[in-house]
Amino acid sequence: MTLVSRTALGYAVSRAHHADVGGMEPASLPAFSRELYQEGLIIPPTLLTEEVVQLFDTAFRDVASEFERLFSELFPGGEGKLSLTDPADLLHSGIEIEARPGRKRVKRISLLSGGERALTALGFLFSIFRARPSPFYLLDEVEAALDDVNLHRFLGLIKDFAATSQVLVVTHQKRTMEAADMLYGVSMARDGSSRVVSQKLDDVAPAEVVPIPVEIPDTEEAVS
Repeated sequence: MTLVSRTALGYAVSRAHHADVGGMEPASLPAFSRELYQEGLIIPPTLLTEEVVQLFDTAFRDVASEFERLFSELFPGGEGKLSLTDPADLLHSGIEIEARPGRKRVKRISLLSGGERALTALGFLFSIFRARPSPFYLLDEVEAALDDVNLHRFLGLIKDFAATSQVLVVTHQKRTMEAADMLYGVSMARDGSSRVVSQKLDDVAPAEVVPIPVEIPDTEEAVS
């Protein structure tokens, strides 16, 4: 095993970065850089840029296709589309989201309601998940701004993903908790100590569900 110092490696990468791919000859590099070049540890910047552009173009096409399908599921009768602000320069191009929920004629997100904007953003996020799946997803109160109708659609989307992946949602929404298979929470006793509790909902029959008593401190104690 060969140990390489940060200074030497940085120098080699810097030389490779400033060299032109057509004029980069291994013989013109220092011995250390030439060894890394021959072993494939130095990638010419032009080739690296071409690889990044190709990967981004492929990923964008996949995500755009999934977004159109997913948007029509979240908003029946609606249309959603992703487009590039500068298709000729993928490295510096932005991404524009066009959304038309239902029969509305608006296309820009700024003209949608708060719940529609939130669900559109979630649609874009989950279109990335569909294009590049993962075995595990962690969502932190992403549905807090959704109204009842959009929350119902979001929970349906979560159930679809839960069929092939593990989805963990941090939430305060009761309807989201009701749709879960497993609940985790923190209970705080009167003395200030906390305890983590868990419950698998599939194992609980409706008749076994009992209200959890909540201890409310006395007013005098709270003031003191």
